[in-house]
Amino acid sequence: MSETNNIQGGIMVCHPPLILPNIGRGEEKKIAEITAAYKQAADEIRKMDPDTIVIVSPHAPSYMDYIQLSKPAVSKGNMAQFRDPMDSFVIHNDLELVDEMEKLAKAEGFPMGTLGVQNGDLDHGTMVPLYFIQDLLKDKKVVRMGIGGLSNLDHYHAGEILAKAADKLGRKVAVIASGDLSHCQKADSSYGYKPCGPAYDKEIMEIMGNGDFLKLVEMPEKEAEDAMVCGHKPFCVMAGSFDGLKPDSKALAHSAEFGVGYGIATYTDLKEDPSRHFYEKASADKKAAWQKRLAKEDPYIKLARDTINAYIKEGMMPPLPDHLPEELYSTRAGAFVSLHEDGQLRGCIGTTEPTQKNLGREIQMNAVSACSRDPRFYPVRPDELDKLEISVDVLKKPEPCTLEDLDPQRYGVIVSKNGKRGLLLPHLDGVDTVEQQVSIAKQKAGLKADEPGCSYERFEVIRHEV
Repeated sequence: MSETNNIQGGIMVCHPPLILPNIGRGEEKKIAEITAAYKQAADEIRKMDPDTIVIVSPHAPSYMDYIQLSKPAVSKGNMAQFRDPMDSFVIHNDLELVDEMEKLAKAEGFPMGTLGVQNGDLDHGTMVPLYFIQDLLKDKKVVRMGIGGLSNLDHYHAGEILAKAADKLGRKVAVIASGDLSHCQKADSSYGYKPCGPAYDKEIMEIMGNGDFLKLVEMPEKEAEDAMVCGHKPFCVMAGSFDGLKPDSKALAHSAEFGVGYGIATYTDLKEDPSRHFYEKASADKKAAWQKRLAKEDPYIKLARDTINAYIKEGMMPPLPDHLPEELYSTRAGAFVSLHEDGQLRGCIGTTEPTQKNLGREIQMNAVSACSRDPRFYPVRPDELDKLEISVDVLKKPEPCTLEDLDPQRYGVIVSKNGKRGLLLPHLDGVDTVEQQVSIAKQKAGLKADEPGCSYERFEVIRHEV
């Protein structure tokens, strides 16, 4: 173990409730290799003999813009929601370590601390790991961390703050990253099958087995989102606590027996390694990729970005600039401006018909609305401006059609009935059939997904994106 770092090591584990015999009632035997690996990983925690065990759970209270640390002196929970009231747990939280982490985060303006709901109830993402280390709970303190809507790199940095706090207090810490892998591994499971599920699991087990945490942080976040993963960000927190250290990394087991990926890995015998300061490398790589992206943006996207930047920073929409393509001055059309951040939708507002004197102004108006008036999201903050991925869709004139005339890859659709109107753009991820496209458009109109008697229009778009 490192002589200068108080992080002793960690384990990557899953949290299927049925692994507990009182819940599985025999079904747990189908993943016996996971149970055996879990016990082996728990033994590694015992060997580390930490003062405090930090458990990062995706099912602890979670916020889009914040990582929560549990604050109650004592937290309790049981597995009664899974028809198992017998397995119950009590932990004593290391409030000194929590306070130090919050203090360090506040000093650098990082969104992590003890704000939010603090009722002391334990979640199953915390309790399943606790089941395998119950004997330690009388003598060891615990810190429970949640995750948030922040990026993989931000979660990695949260792990760095944990390590810094542990060093400052001289606290020996072991980290448990609790999280399941892909939830879409089998057609007959609750979440169905998608090819990206097994592909994600194969990749992540190689990454975690090799301790290749730069790849972990830099994996496109959409890959984990598409594969319906809850463990990626907890893994990033644990990896961040190892920044500058090289662990002995071992992947112990993997299973997708029930259609959800379960993986176990251990990280022991940490040694100093200056080449493994991955936050610095990932930040530099991200900045270079961002500059490359900006260089590829065409005048339509640049107009939307410059408008958003000016509006968020100065509170007003700038005038339409000179030297834009002639179409932006001379034509009128509906347009949509879509914002994404770390692969996740951050705002999307548009017009199906022109409402402004020209297309340039149409884009500007919708850019302002997308960043500040989309009712699904809070307004974009100044610190998010250099993270926004922006696309602009210019709509061609809609035309009446039947369902047989639709193609979700080529045409957008407008569904109307009794004054209600819903629109869906073409070529959207996860919308592969006419039935899906029309169903979503109906729901956006406030209609039932199978609402009869609707009228339909289709339209093509010219998409400007990088």
